Amino acid sequence: MERQLRLCDCNRSFAVDEKALAAGSTVPLKVHHELCRREIGEFESALACGDVLVGCTQEAALFAEVAAERPMMRIDFFNLRENAGWSAEGQGATPKMAALIAAAMLPEPEPVAGVTLAAGNRLLIVGEAGAALGWAERLAVRFGVSVLLTGTSGDAELPTERRYPVWSGAGVTLSGHLGAFDAVWSQHNPIDLDLCVRCNACIRACPEGAIGWDYQVDAARCRSHRACVSACGTVGAIDFARTDTRREGRFDLVLDLSPDPLIQRVSPPQGYAAPGRDPLDQALAAQALGDLIGEFEKPRYVALDPKLCAHSRSRKIGCTACIESCSAEAITSAGDTVRVDPYLCQGCGTCSTVCPTGALASQYPRVEDLGLRVKTVLTRYREYGDAGGEAPALLFHSAEAGRALIERLARRGKGLPARVIPLETWSADAVGLDLMLGSLALGACQVAVLAAGTHDAAPLRAQAAHAQAILSGLGYGGEHVRVIDAGDWPELESALWDWTPAQGVSRPATFRLVARKRDTLDLALRHLHALAPVPVVEIALRAGAPFGAVAVSDACTLCMACVGTCPTGALSAATDAMRLGFLEKSCVQCGLCANACPENAIALTPRLLLDDAARRVVPLKEAEIFHCVRCGAAMGAKPIIDTMLARLAGHSMFAAEAQRRRLQMCADCRVIDLMENENGTKAWDMTE
Repeated sequence: MERQLRLCDCNRSFAVDEKALAAGSTVPLKVHHELCRREIGEFESALACGDVLVGCTQEAALFAEVAAERPMMRIDFFNLRENAGWSAEGQGATPKMAALIAAAMLPEPEPVAGVTLAAGNRLLIVGEAGAALGWAERLAVRFGVSVLLTGTSGDAELPTERRYPVWSGAGVTLSGHLGAFDAVWSQHNPIDLDLCVRCNACIRACPEGAIGWDYQVDAARCRSHRACVSACGTVGAIDFARTDTRREGRFDLVLDLSPDPLIQRVSPPQGYAAPGRDPLDQALAAQALGDLIGEFEKPRYVALDPKLCAHSRSRKIGCTACIESCSAEAITSAGDTVRVDPYLCQGCGTCSTVCPTGALASQYPRVEDLGLRVKTVLTRYREYGDAGGEAPALLFHSAEAGRALIERLARRGKGLPARVIPLETWSADAVGLDLMLGSLALGACQVAVLAAGTHDAAPLRAQAAHAQAILSGLGYGGEHVRVIDAGDWPELESALWDWTPAQGVSRPATFRLVARKRDTLDLALRHLHALAPVPVVEIALRAGAPFGAVAVSDACTLCMACVGTCPTGALSAATDAMRLGFLEKSCVQCGLCANACPENAIALTPRLLLDDAARRVVPLKEAEIFHCVRCGAAMGAKPIIDTMLARLAGHSMFAAEAQRRRLQMCADCRVIDLMENENGTKAWDMTE
């Protein structure tokens, strides 16, 4: 049985050139007008003959329901209408339609490793007594509720029946993730609700009425009579001098009703909801938390290669780009490398974008899988050059916010230009410099990244600026990379339709994008440089670029501390001489060498060197070898010894010439000289 391609022009609302598309298709192709209605029988007949690829996502649910009767057959969907057909240039969109079909025909990539999240129904409700207790009463039937009161209210009253734990506290901190939230707080109120039996004796005994029906003491009204302590008696729930105030607990889910969320993150962890004070938002949050009870599998979005990480060496901090950019706070320092918490990570991919070495790599999708789609759509688009397949531009967008914005543009505006090919990815934040330059080397004349749904577009703009600086430096005319931070479809429409095609490569590259970031960048830069209108050797870049040079001043003593800290091997010590070497191709400008240098002799210069010198080890500094003044053995670089002698010249222990000369000896000779010139009593000269 063979695969079939079924397209539909949606009641003739856009043009599909069936003959042109069928000529370039490797599988049977047919265009319908009402596939989801009058022609549904033809779809059923197609299922009887094999797998079916449908060019419609609007009616995916209907088609899937029909296909469920034939579970052995596979059905897939892709969007042809909003991505190509519904456009002011829809008549000329045949090359783009062919490209979208080719991408949809690609086999599914290898599955990504997953991480399992398991959550029970232990729900912690945190907030002021009135709201927290009110929601506890509503949710106690569905959840194993626990309540942490962080404030009192005049009308709040603890239920007479103890059906769920109630605590009070302040200084609440939350950490963890879905299924494993750890709460820590301080029990400051004199009445410990965990011990209280709710007998009301303290309320009746208090002369100031400082104790409410939430069994909390109002410190502003209390006059320290301590009648409540006597009334509580041996129960011992009231203690004004309590020293053991730390309390903690573990929960699966958290409903935070505090005015200011306890977890202040752009991307809070799953299972944590902070809806504020609006009752409707609180109800929706409670409903959403109920859907998270159970066991879930989510992708391990990011892969870490610790050997490539430039975070730290020898307790010297270098690159912190991933830590600073992570909106979920899932990345933390772990000595020389970083640690990624897969339970907190939500897959935005910004860390892989800003990582200069490729130590962090987005896996959902992998760069090599997305690169294959890029190469496929560009290759098929160019094959339809006679039908207008020129100046292709790629539009990377996220799977949710970006897709929704493109659909609105197609329905309400001019749609996408015929030359703009949309490529959906889980998160547009993961589109880094390697993917931008790689796409341009493969034949795209422009690359746009739709930042809809992005928490912070600044990292994307920085990557785009580096890419544009390189292309402009090579003489490619026009604007090649654009980050579109559109709030609604008119802004997206303006950004795309007013964008004049830029100058692309004269011959598309044939390589594939590979997993290692620096390898992909090297392939792309070589190709772009080989075909550059202005084949310059060096391009100046701004600070933060992952390329650059290292220079050392005369203060360098060749101690080689920089060599030991360099994570990429860009700096090296020669084996045949006292010489510091530098391989610019491997430098990522992390700054570890400059931070480790005891003489502050290292300076970084962001730039891109494109000739063979960048791929050769060049000497940064060389010095003669210092030899022991007694035996002539090599001791190390002469600048190190000279610096040591200069710094110790004024020390009282080296005031005499003989003592200073001893510093110029090797370890063995130093011991011999010390024994020969020691004036103290020798062991062999001692008598009983």
